[in-house]
Amino acid sequence: MNNGRPAPSLKGRALRLLAQREHSRPELERKLARHTDDAEQLARALDELQAKGFISEARVVESVLHQRAAQYGALRLRQELQHKGVAPAAIAQAVAGLADSEFERALALWQRRFEPAADAREHARQSRFLLARGFSSAVVTRVLRHRPDNAG
Repeated sequence: MNNGRPAPSLKGRALRLLAQREHSRPELERKLARHTDDAEQLARALDELQAKGFISEARVVESVLHQRAAQYGALRLRQELQHKGVAPAAIAQAVAGLADSEFERALALWQRRFEPAADAREHARQSRFLLARGFSSAVVTRVLRHRPDNAG
């Protein structure tokens, strides 16, 4: 199946994954663990890649925020960063930086998807959509009460 070529090394596999997108160290550990029984070998390979700057938690956070902040609220982004194994302090800092733009991001998303709700059923549907995207209930309430003719 591999055309006579040797299987890629752990570092080679890690670099291939990192070429596709940023990965946190815990993500790489999970993905590469099935390719080796030697936990020390895996740790050495990841240590080397981290020392050379190939693995960067800051880049993972930046990448997630850049790709997802326009579509998702702080709660959802926090959850995604936790799932990727990002350190709690880095998550807290990233989420704190989003607080100022939370309403504007939710409003922009709502304006792309919806018109003002005509009835309670539609209002509830729009509210569920924004809540599922990780926006807080306070932000969702402000967005759904927003009128273009007033400031907020």
